[in-house]
Amino acid sequence: MRKTQKLTLTAMFIAIGTSTSNLLFIPVGVTKLFPVQHFINVLSAILLGPYYALAEAFGISLLRNIMGTGSIFAFPGSMIGAFLSAILFKKTKKLYMAFLGEVVGTGVLGAIVCAPISTFILGKEAALFGFIPLFIFSSFAGAAIGIILMTIFMKNKAVSKLLKTDFSK
Repeated sequence: MRKTQKLTLTAMFIAIGTSTSNLLFIPVGVTKLFPVQHFINVLSAILLGPYYALAEAFGISLLRNIMGTGSIFAFPGSMIGAFLSAILFKKTKKLYMAFLGEVVGTGVLGAIVCAPISTFILGKEAALFGFIPLFIFSSFAGAAIGIILMTIFMKNKAVSKLLKTDFSK
């Protein structure tokens, strides 16, 4: 895929993620769970690679915060998950590794980063183990949808040829 195509697809993912952020979210305490973000993270990790996935996650998080449909926790959670998902997929070319990268990156690592943000920036005492189950639930749901969709798409020769990998085996 050429750089222009990757930039265009990244922009489309950012537009979809931003436009759906006021429709499909789950407010829980100081966080807003957004499974669509994790779905898009998995797609961009597989189709675009680590840096574009990271840029997509940052773009959606930034626009959601500007529009008031996101929280500051969107940045570390989505960006770590997208990047780890893309790195693991790039190294292994296994769809389940993209799923695992998103869930561990967002659900565990992103949640760990969010605990001090809650304490120091927002001034709210938050238990680390309060974030982890919420983030894992959100990332698991979104990443599962992404992997199911990509599994279906990868059986198509045109899509697998786009990535120069045959996933139909």
